[in-house]
This record gives sequence, C-alpha cells and structure tokens, in this order.
Amino acid sequence: MAPHVYNLRSRRSFSIIGRAIAIAANRFGVRIIEFSVQGNHMHLVVEAAAHEALSRAMQGFSIRVAKGLNAMMKRRGRVFADRYHAHILETPPEARWAVLYVRRNYQKHMSEIGKPISPDYVDPFASPGANIEIAEPRTWLLRRAAAPP
Repeated sequence: MAPHVYNLRSRRSFSIIGRAIAIAANRFGVRIIEFSVQGNHMHLVVEAAAHEALSRAMQGFSIRVAKGLNAMMKRRGRVFADRYHAHILETPPEARWAVLYVRRNYQKHMSEIGKPISPDYVDPFASPGANIEIAEPRTWLLRRAAAPP
C-alpha cells in the first residue's frame, strides 16, 4: 500500500476490504479461497480459470478497495504502491504451505517483532476468523490444501 494509507487492520479499513473480498470471492471465473489482511499489505490465495480472468478480477478488486479507502480517508489518488504479485501453485505441498502461510500470516509478523501469539489464535482479519463468506475451492489441488489439518 502507499505510505499514506491507513492501517488495513483498523475496523474502518477492514470493513471496506472485507466487503471487496466478499464481492470478489466468486466472480468472473475467479475464487478467493483464503485471505489475510496485514497493516500495509494483503495475501490472497485465489483460483482462476485463466491468467486473463485473474488479471481482470484483481484489477476490479484493487479499484473497489482503492475507491473505498480513498473515500474513507477523504483523499484522492493512488492507494496501492505496487501491482499484485502472482505465483502459480503447482504441487500439493506448495499449495498446502501457501494456505497455511496465509492463515498464519499475522502470527508470523508478530513473532518477527518479538510478540509471539498463541498457536490457537484465530486472526479476525484473515479468512478463518473474519466471518466473510469466501469461495470453496474447485480444483483438487486447493480442495486438498484448504482442508482442515
């Protein structure tokens, strides 16, 4: 995110991002399977029918988030400092690692600054604890990876 953007984990910011995730969760051949919102960035695990579908969906998602955050902050202009970075998951272990990484991302960030969090902690700003309806995976790779351990 651009430096002037408010903390994404604030209630006001997350309400905008959460609505955008719910709207984008299963549209245009793209499904958001997991997400994690951090203070200045987001992680998404997404299934896409094709590269073009992913590109269009991410563009729409980014515009919705940017417009919402700009309206909340009473600003105009750029919100995202960079475009999204995509990585294609190709193997079951890689997919499982990606899902776990996104689910536990807040714990990772807190432990990096010396504030360990209980392994039982459920992040209210990530898919397991946010009460936002996301899509069920359709591909065998992510169905297997997203299954509870």
